[in-house]
Amino acid sequence: MKKRMAPTPGLSTAPAGEITGADYRSASNEAALSASVHSVSAAPEIEGLRDPYGRLHDYVRISVTDRCNLRCVYCMPEEGLPFFPTDKVLSADEIIHLVENFARMGITKIRLTGGEPLLRKDILTIARGISNVPEITDLSVTTNGLALPRLAGPLWEAGVKRLNISLDTFDPERYKTITRGGNLKQLLKGLEAAAALPFEQIKLNTVVIRGQNEDELADFLRYTLDHPVNVRFIEFMPIAADHAQWEKQYFGIEQVFDVCQAEGWAYDPIQFAGNGPSENFRIRGARGSFGLIHPVSCQFCEGCNRLRVTADGCLKSCLFWDDEDNIRTEIPDFRAFSEKVQRVLAAKPKNHEMALDRQEEVKDKRPTWRHMSQIGG
Repeated sequence: MKKRMAPTPGLSTAPAGEITGADYRSASNEAALSASVHSVSAAPEIEGLRDPYGRLHDYVRISVTDRCNLRCVYCMPEEGLPFFPTDKVLSADEIIHLVENFARMGITKIRLTGGEPLLRKDILTIARGISNVPEITDLSVTTNGLALPRLAGPLWEAGVKRLNISLDTFDPERYKTITRGGNLKQLLKGLEAAAALPFEQIKLNTVVIRGQNEDELADFLRYTLDHPVNVRFIEFMPIAADHAQWEKQYFGIEQVFDVCQAEGWAYDPIQFAGNGPSENFRIRGARGSFGLIHPVSCQFCEGCNRLRVTADGCLKSCLFWDDEDNIRTEIPDFRAFSEKVQRVLAAKPKNHEMALDRQEEVKDKRPTWRHMSQIGG
């Protein structure tokens, strides 16, 4: 891959919650890891991955770590979680080889998630390795943004095209409460650093929770007027959550349209490339846009095109259900790998039944035991 020369946005050199010690390989091993990238055929060996309902899958989300330097209320319990030992987490070489295997099966889009993916010291090695796979046309990262003052530029140079940054409030004290200790000023510095670079798209992920931030909808919509970002309002999902408490905190995000009306903002539907779950709109005259992701009130399973790989190497066909199969041992053997992927995909359910009034209808499946930080969202 031709190296891209990035402008210098005045990035900080101070670490932002990075894992240290023996948790992951040191940066000095990056060159050796980078040299171990496997060569693959330019043509996929499998003509498209389809599930029993005919949905074509071209997108894989890979959790590169279950660790995070925040404890967001919708992602992790207050007391935290026991993290996987280092040897249980996919190595950089395994992740790159896994992507090469998926590329031979028709996958073209990869998103790196966590936990917080930028805590990995070898995240740039992983990004470079994936961006060097010819079939991968879109590499993106989901991050809490705290390390972006230092890593936005290197990520862009490594081939990352798009960023999703978690931002649930513009209020510093509320941010500290929602994230259980986060520094909003640091996040906003990261967002500024990313905005100074030519990423193809920056999205802000805003999980809306009743009693916590639903009163800031107008603030986020107003932010799109002057900033070329896509603010995505996301319904709070019942992933490894106390169901009674979740029901109290659930907030239907269709009320965003009521806010637009109250503020006198006319808006129009817009389309982005790809087939993600967000319904997107732009306030007339705005530089940015907003989107709604409502898995509970308006199920989007019909167009699902994604698979998920957890940090410990389990392949999940659905975010919500418990079904998963460890694929780590099959990574070196493409035939075994492809057979397992197709077996997992063949068992993919038609939908997730996450809706408030449908939980009791499901008899043959259980919701996942994993918290969001352990799946990769």
